[in-house]
Amino acid sequence: MTEKKNNNTLLWFLFAILIIALGAMAYLYWNQHTELTEMVEQMTIEKEELQEEYEDLAIQFDGYQSLDIRNDSLQDLLSREQQRVQDLLEELRQTKASNARRIAELKKELATVREVMKDYVRQIDSLNATNARLTQENIQVRQENRQYRTRNEELTQANTQLSETVTRAAMLEVTNCTLTTLNKNDRKTRIASHIRKLQWNFTIAKNITCQPGIKDLFVRVIDPDGTLLNESETRLFAFESGEIPYSVTQQFEYSGEAYDGTCFCPVEEVKKGFYTIDFFCDGNLIGSFPFQLKK
Repeated sequence: MTEKKNNNTLLWFLFAILIIALGAMAYLYWNQHTELTEMVEQMTIEKEELQEEYEDLAIQFDGYQSLDIRNDSLQDLLSREQQRVQDLLEELRQTKASNARRIAELKKELATVREVMKDYVRQIDSLNATNARLTQENIQVRQENRQYRTRNEELTQANTQLSETVTRAAMLEVTNCTLTTLNKNDRKTRIASHIRKLQWNFTIAKNITCQPGIKDLFVRVIDPDGTLLNESETRLFAFESGEIPYSVTQQFEYSGEAYDGTCFCPVEEVKKGFYTIDFFCDGNLIGSFPFQLKK
């Protein structure tokens, strides 16, 4: 009788251990399932943001393809990179959000393409500037030959051109500009309804011929409707023969070396389309950049 009772006790003890083990396994499964679900949701968000960045880059390539580059080699390189972006975008669309490794690789690919594009943009700008300069010089020479200017007039004009060249050489230039959209807590966001501030990070190129010292930078931000953001009758600066309004301004100390700066512009509502930001300093337009915002 005692032996039977002991056997029953042992069975109940083993049964209790089994129940506890099953409970622990169920909890571990539920916990792992929850973490996996959250991870997939986060990767879905990252995939959508990465897809938007690829689409923005594709639009930028379309814009440069419409330019008259007049350089077949550069045109072919642009076409190849444009097709590469389209192929990567299509692959990203077909990649599952749970494939974190491939999404990370596509993100690195995006950074690589952007660096390549920056180099192509510099080449295009250089070609356009050279073509414009050569065209202007040809027009000037033809005009001078047709009018048979006297030596004194030629010397006067040469001095004027030299002065203009020196002035242009001393002008500052914004060579790089990137846009970040922020919410009311100054945190990054791509949700249009949450955007309350636009942040631009920019670089003013090295220029040893420019007079160093404290300088005033004026920034004009134009929305897709052509309206100046943050406009006020009291915010004006001298430009050419008059005064024009600006969105934001700041002072900076320029030493002749490259200068990295940041400017912010508050917004009440983000409009869909292209924005333009223009930088002015020392009475000159030193940089102009287009950006697209989507809803």
